[in-house]
Amino acid sequence: MKKLILLGLSTTFILMGCTDTSDTTEPTEPTDSNTEMNVAEDDAVQDEMDEMDEIDEMAEMDHDGEIPTDLKKAEEPTFPEGSIAIITAAHMPGMEGAEATIVGAFDTTVYEVSYTPTTGEERVTNHRWVIQEDLAEGTDVAEAGDEVILDAEHMAGMQGATAIVEEVYTGTVYAVDYDATTDGERVTNHMWMTEEELEAPEE
Repeated sequence: MKKLILLGLSTTFILMGCTDTSDTTEPTEPTDSNTEMNVAEDDAVQDEMDEMDEIDEMAEMDHDGEIPTDLKKAEEPTFPEGSIAIITAAHMPGMEGAEATIVGAFDTTVYEVSYTPTTGEERVTNHRWVIQEDLAEGTDVAEAGDEVILDAEHMAGMQGATAIVEEVYTGTVYAVDYDATTDGERVTNHMWMTEEELEAPEE
């Protein structure tokens, strides 16, 4: 009888020794929704970085100066000279939301361009705006994809630079004076604003 009991105990210990007590729980795979959230967050971060790059680039702009004398004045502009408008564009820090005084309204061909500054700085993409009168003398009206030479000094390194035309339209552009919303600095003869970038002030 003692032998049988010992044999039974031995078998029990052997079975216990063979039992796998390690954690076999499989690692949780990320769900599709988690993956989508991570992608969305990455995109948001990238968009914010791109926006900061644009702000840095815009901070170097100097759109105020002498208005070309050979421009054709608009006959019936939406915002006549001397009127007040609210700027809705953000070409420069402190511009969006500023109250602007219209200095001049002109009918011309307007271009959005990309170019490499003559100073060796990084390439400027989708710069808004230059007009026909900002191109080298004798330049024909360009089309999207054309190569032109710039003859304006909106930014350092612009004058004399070779640019690719990204967008073209014919219409009215405005030169404006305004006080920056960031520091109150007065900007005079800012060139250029389009009608889509201005709105009438609330009464």
